[in-house]
Amino acid sequence: MANTTKVHGSVLSTATRRVLVCLYEKGLEFEFVPVNMAVGEHKKEAFLSLNGTPLVTPGRQMATLSVWMEVEAHHFEPAASKLNWELCFKPLFKIPTDTAAVEENEAKLAKVLDIYESRLTQSKYLGGDSFTLADLHHLPSISYLMGTQIKKLFDSRPHVSAWVADITSRPAWSKVVAMN
Repeated sequence: MANTTKVHGSVLSTATRRVLVCLYEKGLEFEFVPVNMAVGEHKKEAFLSLNGTPLVTPGRQMATLSVWMEVEAHHFEPAASKLNWELCFKPLFKIPTDTAAVEENEAKLAKVLDIYESRLTQSKYLGGDSFTLADLHHLPSISYLMGTQIKKLFDSRPHVSAWVADITSRPAWSKVVAMN
């Protein structure tokens, strides 16, 4: 496995899950190296020294994809992450849920999903007619939210609901979910 890609991370991490679903989606072989974030392994020199300088060079045809990735990063994910923390992870750690934070971020997420509903009337996926990173980036947070009261926000929008059903049923995502 000398030339096999190694993925260091936690299967609970939304960032790690994005990487894993990309690799599964492309059918690439990799070795998963668990990192115990609960004990701070991700802050130790052995882990920190693994990172180099990432280079990303977008192609000329990336404008639409870039827009939807920005929407995900700056509008969907902030609200979704806060909801996941309040509704999934706080109960896991026996920390009281902040109801006001849930209400605030539920309203923010609803506005984003209204925009998604409009977009998804025009195309099967956010970036067009093909599954792309713009869709993939949503998988980790959506996966957690579908087990909460927030599921109703997705279900109440027919195009969003169909999109969620489509992307969450992809074989690559199923492999990531099975790692839990």
